Amino acid sequence: MSATVIAAIVVILAAVVLGAIVTGVFNTLVTYRNRYKNAFAQIEVQLKRRHDLIPNLVEVAKGYMQHERGTLEAVINARNQAAGGLQKAAQDPGNADAIKGLAAAEGVLTGTVGRLFALAESYPDLKANQNMMQLSEELRSTENKVAFARQAFNDGVTLYNTYRQTFPAIVFAAMFGHAQDAALLEFEGEAIQEVPKVSF
Repeated sequence: MSATVIAAIVVILAAVVLGAIVTGVFNTLVTYRNRYKNAFAQIEVQLKRRHDLIPNLVEVAKGYMQHERGTLEAVINARNQAAGGLQKAAQDPGNADAIKGLAAAEGVLTGTVGRLFALAESYPDLKANQNMMQLSEELRSTENKVAFARQAFNDGVTLYNTYRQTFPAIVFAAMFGHAQDAALLEFEGEAIQEVPKVSF
């Protein structure tokens, strides 16, 4: 066997090995990205449920808290901002700015809902209202589900980012459209990590 044939076989084998490595990197990056996007979809479901519960909560409270119009409006405005932040983040869950915007909007919403619950303590009839108790419990349950979904999303993002930053993926990631790390969803302060305490 001549040196030319051996060199050709070595080049072909090297190309096959390189092709297998590149294909493996591409497929793994896509798989991990799809996993964290799916995990974000679970957050989206729970946050939409949360956003849908809040207007009902305000409606129930409105009948009892006529002098607290500013607080009720603040809750609805914060809810609308959070819904907008969710919609933007859902378009690209890997976008750090969108994820930070969502976290900030949810933090404001949690703060305003907390103020609503604090004010509700001053209204014994509202505290005793069956609808208010049920909505509060549903909100608490939903926020617990958000926390679990957020943990799954952050686990997926961490897996994706770790793989993207390791060799050989780091060599090819930008070439395949995976130039930046995905952002973790971290709520500021106590937002959604600790559900407002209400004793109805």
